[in-house]
Parts: sequence; structure tokens; C-alpha cells
Amino acid sequence: MALSRPVRLFSLVARLILAPRRGLTVRSPDEPLPVVRIPVALQRQLEQRQSRQRNLPRPVLVRPGRLLVSARRPEFNQPARLTLGRWESAPLASQGWKSRRARRDHFSIERAQQEAPAVQKLSSEGNFADLGLEPPVLHALQEVAPEVVQPTTVQSNTIPQLLRGRHVLCAAETGSGKTLSYLLPLFQRLMGQPSLDSLRIPAPRGLVLVPSRELAQQVRAVAKPLGRSLGLLVRDLEGGHGMRRIRMQLSRQPSADVLVATPGALWKALKSRLISLEQLSFLVLDEADTLLDESFLELVDYILEKSHIADGPADLEDRFNPKAQLVLVGATFPEGVGQLLNKVASPDAVTTITSSKLHCIMPHVKQTFLRLKGADKVAELVHILKHHNRAERTGPSGTVLVFCNSSSTVNWLGYILDDHKIQHLRLQGQMPALMRAGIFQSFQKSSRDILLCTDIASRGLDSTGVELVVNYDFPPTLQDYIHRAGRVGRVGSEVPGTVISFVTHPWDVSLVQKIELAARRRRSLPGLVSSVKEPLPQQPDFDKSD
Repeated sequence: MALSRPVRLFSLVARLILAPRRGLTVRSPDEPLPVVRIPVALQRQLEQRQSRQRNLPRPVLVRPGRLLVSARRPEFNQPARLTLGRWESAPLASQGWKSRRARRDHFSIERAQQEAPAVQKLSSEGNFADLGLEPPVLHALQEVAPEVVQPTTVQSNTIPQLLRGRHVLCAAETGSGKTLSYLLPLFQRLMGQPSLDSLRIPAPRGLVLVPSRELAQQVRAVAKPLGRSLGLLVRDLEGGHGMRRIRMQLSRQPSADVLVATPGALWKALKSRLISLEQLSFLVLDEADTLLDESFLELVDYILEKSHIADGPADLEDRFNPKAQLVLVGATFPEGVGQLLNKVASPDAVTTITSSKLHCIMPHVKQTFLRLKGADKVAELVHILKHHNRAERTGPSGTVLVFCNSSSTVNWLGYILDDHKIQHLRLQGQMPALMRAGIFQSFQKSSRDILLCTDIASRGLDSTGVELVVNYDFPPTLQDYIHRAGRVGRVGSEVPGTVISFVTHPWDVSLVQKIELAARRRRSLPGLVSSVKEPLPQQPDFDKSD
């Protein structure tokens, strides 16, 4: 029995070894191999996955050092020393932001420099006397603004051209000192001309046209002390108070040498024959891109028709038959401005002065973009404002501007901040004129640290004390974004500027992607290239080295 077991085991092993194995027989070379079929749906999924992997942009290799773009996902960081080519594909941190899964994602465009481009290249030897200004004007400037010692780049390029009698279109970034660049030549021109009092109604010799009452008050606040020092009277003409108020403003004696006016109020005064522009020698359109917009275009066209614009510098020499020198100033000049300008002035008589940083992302201001759900915006804003108030600072602290796209949002958001015991001011276009008067001045004097506002506070207003801009509603256009972001990082500001934008809607994401791509490539924002460069002779761009 014991011997039978090894025999059985040996025979079993022999059968397994010698038996033919199914499926392992050697096939001839001509015999076809078995076909394994993949389902069509699975094959399509594999092809789509491989296609997506091939089309993904190559991630930027991030090395140690300062960043130009910092993102929540590190693979989208871009070092400051890397500049992408114009046609080179860029990995955008906001690429998938139209999807709901991108909520709470964020990225920042970091500061590339500390100083504003307008003052970064100032020469220690430059001064206002080298620009051709006369001693009385220099003395008035020193008396009124002793802190202004050196001209900015914009002023160095604009003032000499105006003193030569040229019409000037000055297009430069916000906060670069454009107001003084036209006020000083204006006063010098009026001092050299006699005042003709032949008319019974007021006839100013200088006119500064601005789009809002707040900006009119600000320009008057800058011009009035300068004019007083030079023996020239500066007044403003604001709308929103009815014709009775306009008559009272124009009936004051003596009449103004320089008038700062809004288009609506001046149009009413001209229609009612309460004022004349026959003696006008200097006409300024401040924030010209806004004044030439559809909302103001008809009024501005009528005012230009009543003004006698000089054909060239030779027409300005006749002191007893005055013609007006034209100045257009703005931070953005979209396409189409050149055609409008050619209607009132000869192209050969206009000098265009542009900045190399025009329509570009400000390199000295940090700009953060947060992808949020609409319901999360209030909580995020309250957190930012409370954190700003509690922040420990070693240097001076600044104020906060919160921008909304509508007056109703300003009011509604104000009630919410009241519930959270956050003190603030509100400024929006539907407020009565008496209520609006002085609100921005109170904010500038730091009576409140937070101002809720619409775009009425984004054009030209001096905001050197603003440290933080929050776009609660993302601006509808890139032009509006430039103006809002321009409230921080201005010339003379003592605090570093930061912009935080809430991104909610798909159309907001489209604008953010354009901003991010322009920042990564260090180029101007798309769609804002001004057509004034084509029909008008240009001065060489300043800040070429930037």
C-alpha cells in the first residue's frame, strides 16, 4: 500500500508534463493571431484623454526668487525674471474659472517695483524752471505746493509743448501728475494776455471741462490757490442744483478768469446765454475719454462749437482776437478718439504724448483676483474690512474704496455694513447734489476709512491716501478696471497699493483672463490701443527703458 502511492504520484506528473497544453501550441507564421476588440465608447474616451494631455500648456518651471504671478496652485506661478513671448502660450490660473469647481480659487499679480512709473526715472537735476515756466508761476507753485519739487515724466513732456502753443493730447497712466501739467501752462498763458471786459455776461479765458462734480471740486481746489497767488480768479460751475443755482454762480462779480465746469451745467448756461466762450484762450478736456463717451458727446460737441479753436500756434498770438488752445487729458483712450479729435483740430497742430505704460497693468500695485460664488461675496468683504481695521502696522495706514456697479448695490451693501458695525461713507450718482457735496472730501480727510461707491469715484479723483481698492462687483470693461485700480499707487502716495477683485460671472472671467495674459506677457491690455496714433504726429514715447 505504501509503494502504490509513489507510483500513482509519478504517473500523474508524467501525464501533466507529456499531455498537450491547450492554447500553447506553436502556430505557423501565416496563421492570424486572435483579435481583442475594444468597445467604441471606451476607445473614444481614451482618444479624448490623450488629446487633452497633448493640448495642455507646458507648465512654467518655477525657480526660487520673486514671482510675477502667484497662484493658489503652484504650477501656475510665474517668476518675475520670466517673460512670455507675444505668441507663446501661457498657462493661466484663471483658465477653468467658468466652471463651478473653480470657486475659492485665486491668484495675484505681484508688485514688480516699488515706485510709480511716472516718478521712477526722475533726474535729480530736473526742475520746473527747465521746462520754460516763468518766475511768477514757479513762485506760486512753490508757495502753494512746496512738496512738489521735481516734475514727473508726464509733466516734463507735456508742459514744454503747451508753452509752444501746440494742441496736446496727453495719454498717461492714472496718478502721474496730469492736472498740474495743464494748469501751470494755462496760468502762464493767461498772465501774458489782457482781459477784455467788453461783454455783459461772464466770458472766462480758461475753461477746464470735467465729467463729474466731485472732480470739478478737486480741480478747483488745486487751481484756486495757484490762481490767487497769480492774481487770477478760479471758480467752478456744477450741475444738479437747477437753473437758479447756475444763475447765482455766474452772477457773482468779478467774473472768473478760469472756469471749472461739468458739461451739463455749462451746456445749460450756454443755451440760456448766461455765459460766453468768445474770449476763451485755453480749453482743457480732463478725463477726455469719458467726456467723449456717448453720455456726454452731444453736450461736448455743442461746447466745442461755441469755442473758437485755434488752427495752429500762429492763431494764438493775436491778443485782441483770442483763439483757444486745446488740451485733452486722460488715462485711457480707446479706439475712435482720433476721429472725434480731427473734427475740431487740424491733425498737424496736435501733438500726441503717450506713456509706454499706457493701458498696462500697474507694475507697482499688487492685484488679487478671487473666484467666488455670488452668495459668498458679502462674507468675504466683511472679513477683508475687519482684517484691514485690525491689522498691525508699523507705517501709515490708508483708506479703502469699495466699488459696486450700481447705486442700488451701494445702498444695499451699506445696510449690511451697518449691521456689522463697520463705519463707512457712501457715494453714488443717484444721490441728491447736496448730499453728494463734500462726501469725497470727507473721505480724503479720513473722517471715515471706508467709502462704498460706484464708478463716479473712479475718474480722476485724487486718492493718495487710499491703500486698498475692492471691486465688489467686477468692472464691466477693461477701461473701467484701469480707472478703478488707478485709485491706488498714485504719485505722492505714502502707502503701498493693493487691488482685490471678486470674480463671479462668466463675463467677469473673460476679462480676468485678458488681464492675466497681459500681465504674464508684460503687454498692454487688448482692445484699448488708441487710434489717435494713426492720424496724429507723435512725440517719442517716454519711459522707453521700462
